[in-house]
Amino acid sequence: MIIKILGTGCANCKKLYENTKKAIEMGQVAASIYKVEDVKEIMKYKVMSTPVLVIDEKIIFKGKVPSPEDILKAIFNEMLNKNKG
Repeated sequence: MIIKILGTGCANCKKLYENTKKAIEMGQVAASIYKVEDVKEIMKYKVMSTPVLVIDEKIIFKGKVPSPEDILKAIFNEMLNKNKG
């Protein structure tokens, strides 16, 4: 699983990164987290507000900082959806 945090390095972007790390630790999920701070890269996702949480190239949250628990739920939902397909 590849998780990306899109944002230019603002406080909310850093908080989303930290919350995502906590979620992965809580759920013992095998995932790689990447910070994407390059504006040209962020624009490829066609989002207008940051921070953005992307799981396996799917935008999950944008413009807000969800709790580690909410992020973990989203991760598990994506894992379930992948297994269905």
